[in-house]
Amino acid sequence: MMSQNSSVLSSMSLGSKNNKYSYSDEQLMLLFQGGNENAYIELVNRYKDKLINFIFNYLGDIESSEDVVQETMIKLYQKKHYYKEIAKFSTWLYTIAKNLANTELRKRKQRKTTLLSQFSKDDKMYDLPSNDNEVGQEIQTEIVSKIIREAVDQLSEKFKTVITLRDIQQLSYEDISEIIDVPIGTVKSRINRARLQLQVELKHLKK
Repeated sequence: MMSQNSSVLSSMSLGSKNNKYSYSDEQLMLLFQGGNENAYIELVNRYKDKLINFIFNYLGDIESSEDVVQETMIKLYQKKHYYKEIAKFSTWLYTIAKNLANTELRKRKQRKTTLLSQFSKDDKMYDLPSNDNEVGQEIQTEIVSKIIREAVDQLSEKFKTVITLRDIQQLSYEDISEIIDVPIGTVKSRINRARLQLQVELKHLKK
């Protein structure tokens, strides 16, 4: 049975324009739970880049984001039988990734507290030098992106999470509601308040 599933899966086509798959995420997960390793590989390929972008907005650096996503995929492999088809697969996977990102953030805070305690009040803090070789539009784009990331990062945790899931990851209100375990009305309210706060913080970019 497993070899038959693998053969069928290996020949499936992905519709590039409509972004529609021959197998849904949930169908792939059922195949994977039945022992089909190709289904796992396909799920990883579908979600690894999306999850890196999602986690990056929590952690702010690509290396840590990749590490968290790798750990997420390991959890997916190890805990495949915890998934039940009554839940949407993407919601289940994003929840795992979010929990791992929050764990990494807690570790960072602990490391930062430990590090700061080792310095006296007279210790000087130095800024990293800017790269003078970068010029033109590339610099401008990077500066604007950095300003936006910093503005998002300054949001409270509950606002940052919903704005990332909705405006960056483009998840539905229903999916966000399930991931963060709050009513849809609360999700919409938080998104609106987060957008208003960002508009205030970023209004100078329009000038």
